[in-house]
Amino acid sequence: MIRDSAIGGVISGLSQVFFGKRMIIAKSQKDLEKMRAVGELIAEVREELRMLAAPGVTTLELNAAAEKMMRDAGSIPTFIGYKPHGMVAFPFAICASVNEQIVHGFSNDRELRDGDIISLDMACTLNGFVGDTAMTLPIGTVSDELKQLIRVTEECLALGIEASRVNGRVGDIGWSIQQHAEKYGYGIVRDYTGHGIGRSMHEAPQIPNHGRQGTKEKIRAGYCFAIEPMLNLGTAETKTLEDKWTVVTKDGKASAHAEHTIAVTPDGPEILTLTKGQKRALNADKAETVAA
Repeated sequence: MIRDSAIGGVISGLSQVFFGKRMIIAKSQKDLEKMRAVGELIAEVREELRMLAAPGVTTLELNAAAEKMMRDAGSIPTFIGYKPHGMVAFPFAICASVNEQIVHGFSNDRELRDGDIISLDMACTLNGFVGDTAMTLPIGTVSDELKQLIRVTEECLALGIEASRVNGRVGDIGWSIQQHAEKYGYGIVRDYTGHGIGRSMHEAPQIPNHGRQGTKEKIRAGYCFAIEPMLNLGTAETKTLEDKWTVVTKDGKASAHAEHTIAVTPDGPEILTLTKGQKRALNADKAETVAA
């Protein structure tokens, strides 16, 4: 197993060319320190946007605030100019997806309204490594139905993270998400997945939000994943708008999205996209649990 991510990236690319499948790149301890730093930075951006999102605020304003924070901290907004094969370049620092928009929403001058929900997805690159995170927020007072959708999406994320353990399988992650989401009858988006992450935003493996236990790639220490369940109130079917990026539910019902970047360690999964304060609180909770 290669633990130099620069060499691993070259070999992964060659593997794609010759065998049609990329290798998963394990991260060294030095890599992980950089992943922690960029994870903390993008988490700070996320939490600032959590405070700013409110009725009357536009997604263009949220985008501007996020881009400024990223650049002021010396990082690059990873989404700006991102251009998969056959696509137009993405023009914004964040994906701002409102109500029936699932992911990749364009920022605009529409003011957020009481009762909306909004998914904010963001990534930045610092010292050559990427941190990627997302959340769905209620705007003002929202229905109980939407509150539950957001809560269950966050619970699915937590279950997917918990399943990311050494000697497990990637299929375990999707199964953990699927079995919880289906209890509530939600549509699980299958057209878009979680992914490996490191020097590139999208590395191997793909991590679907559905699956069977004990299937797909074996999970090893040093792997870094971006896990991101996307759940719809209605159908799982999607369609893409004329801007070539914004993905919406086919039936027009609301969708929620949550994401963390994590590292797989011998002691279990480590969430990288937490602020320093959130990490301290999490460690304090773990210490109390052990003491009890």
